[in-house]
Formats: sequence, C-alpha cells, structure tokens
Amino acid sequence: MRVVVGLGNPGADYEGTRHNVGFAVAARLRDRVKAKPHERTQTYASWSAENLIVLTPLTYMNRSGEALAEFGARHGLVPEDVLVVVDDVYLPLGALRLRARGGDGGHNGLSSIQESLGTDAYARLRIGVGRGERELRDHVLSGFAPEEAETLQGALDAACEAGLLWAREGVIKAMNRYNARAERDNAPEGER
Repeated sequence: MRVVVGLGNPGADYEGTRHNVGFAVAARLRDRVKAKPHERTQTYASWSAENLIVLTPLTYMNRSGEALAEFGARHGLVPEDVLVVVDDVYLPLGALRLRARGGDGGHNGLSSIQESLGTDAYARLRIGVGRGERELRDHVLSGFAPEEAETLQGALDAACEAGLLWAREGVIKAMNRYNARAERDNAPEGER
C-alpha cells in the first residue's frame, strides 16, 4: 500500500491558499485515479484506488503528524511507503522538488510528521509557492494572484504525475524525472 498525504489546513477560509497546495494535489490525484472514499475520522479523510491511498489530514498543518500517526496505527503504515506533498516558500512558484527523505526545512507540517513517525525516512514532494514580500504567515495563508494561475496549474498537474510515478515505480524514478524537469525549467533561457 502506497500513501500520498496532501498537507493543508481544513475549512473554507484556507481553500486556494499557498499553504493548501498539498490538498489541491490530493484532490487532483483522487480524481485522476477515480479513488473511492476509504475512511474518515476526526483527524483525517482517505480515499483508495488499487494499491494507493490518498490521505488529507483534517487537523491543522502544525498537527498533520497526528493524523498520519492515527492512520498508521490503524493500517500498519511503513514510512517508506509514504509521500507527503507540501508547499515550500523557498522554491520559486511552480518548482517541484522530490526527496526520498530528509529534514523538515522549517516546515511545521513536515516537522509534525517527523515527530509522529519518529523518522525522516518518508518521501516528500515540495511545491514552490514563492516567498513574496509579506510576513511568512500572511504569505502562506494568502491566495494566488491571477497571473500565477497558469504556473500553479502546471505545477499541480506535474505534482499529481510525480505522485503517480512514485506510487508505481518508486522514488528514484520519480526524482530522476521530476527533479531534472524542475532544474531544466528553472535554468536560464540559454541553458535549457
């Protein structure tokens, strides 16, 4: 069983914000694989399709680990079978960065997951939301400008495809394809 966890904050006030790109990818992935409702608790909702579970924590971002820990306790989760999809203010808008394991990079959602799992041995897919000029909290809780829409949609589509490739063929193949694409797309015009 492979589990893709899209991080975000629950509720209408947070829909469409930079902090909720993980939720947006989870929704696309559910639609793409025609996942059926699997389970809903107070802390998470999940959908399943074949050997793939798409999970969205219903806790706030800073408590995402509680939801994953509860799911793991119910289903015997192995951290190496988890891909966490999350926003990243340190990447340019639309850039993707997939890693097999690593630190939390200052992201409270990843920090909560690492604390709950007791390991960093889970894959993470970071989606660049840019840094902006506002205070960090205000920036991640803001929506996207109309001129960012095309870049955002492309990133969400690519993240969905990266999640599917990770689930089917593993993290190395997904990293080779999507990290190389990100580096190529972000290279100066003459170096592409």
